[in-house]
Amino acid sequence: MASTTNQVWTLPRPSERKSFDDLKLKERPMPKPAPTQVLIKVHAVSLNYRDLIIAQGQYPLEQKDDELIPASDGAGEIVDVGERVKAEGRWKAGDRVMGIFTQKHLSGSTARAADLSSTLGGGVDGMLAQYVVLEEYGIVRIPSHLSYEQAATLPCAAVTAYNALYGIPSHQLRAGDTVVAQGTGGVSVFALQLAVAAGAQTVITSSSDDKLRKVVSLVPEPLRHLVHTFNYKSDPHWDKKVLEVTGGLGADHIVEVGGPGTLEKSFQSVKQGSVISTIGFVAKGDGEPVNVALHALVKGAIFRGLLVGSRDQFEHMNAILELHRIVPAVDRVFDYHDAAKAYQHQWSQAHVGKVVIRVAA
Repeated sequence: MASTTNQVWTLPRPSERKSFDDLKLKERPMPKPAPTQVLIKVHAVSLNYRDLIIAQGQYPLEQKDDELIPASDGAGEIVDVGERVKAEGRWKAGDRVMGIFTQKHLSGSTARAADLSSTLGGGVDGMLAQYVVLEEYGIVRIPSHLSYEQAATLPCAAVTAYNALYGIPSHQLRAGDTVVAQGTGGVSVFALQLAVAAGAQTVITSSSDDKLRKVVSLVPEPLRHLVHTFNYKSDPHWDKKVLEVTGGLGADHIVEVGGPGTLEKSFQSVKQGSVISTIGFVAKGDGEPVNVALHALVKGAIFRGLLVGSRDQFEHMNAILELHRIVPAVDRVFDYHDAAKAYQHQWSQAHVGKVVIRVAA
């Protein structure tokens, strides 16, 4: 490791963030790992909607009140380890790893309130840097069949999709279930891939037929009969499509990314006693606020909010990806010095799957 400096992208403190132009590339000293830490050379970072609104000062949850290295999702190789890590022998230089989204969320489907301040690229500095230092408990191994660019897409979107489908022990995804995945962003595409791997059928929605075709192409040919696509721009009543596909019963799992603009239809199309996992708020509602309490009562449905998932869930999900050789959908890879362009591309919503920034070759 010849370099003695570390080029990092930064954002000013939250009150000073207005646009992607606030991203600045700076030089900092090379970090050194403490006894329980590892030093990672970052090879790739991927973006989430969360990263975009953090950069614009619009994120509603608690953040580090200072200059911030953004982006939660990254993959790289360990180049140095602390003395205690070296003695334990679990991690060594050369290991290919990813950081977990909430560094202190190690098990279970829901993080403790005290752990939420450890979210990468929000509560603490994130992955958009040439080198980062993380605690040894805050990383997992990259599945052997994935590149750094592919692995960088997993920590937030993929683990969120896994948690939505497997996070409640009594309602875990099973073969023959029906899943609704809203849109063709990262979480929804991962939900589709995990669902069909489990033998579940999926209704996936989009405003673009071209995006739907691209998503279907990610599914192995023998499993494409499990996928039902629906363009909500040409016909907004995707809830009726779900009921049609399920013989009137409704879906077992709905990965709810829209929020106010899609909640009504989610409740109309969920199976009695099944699960709606809400993970986003990108769709605006036009009418009266949805009476979630009444809908949940009538449907006997579980309505749960998700903030990604734990290290244990990440490791379980990686085993599924490896077993089924699931490859994440990478929409486009940007050069490290074009990070702001990557943010803008994702904001344009022209992407299908994940937008990646290559940090090192």
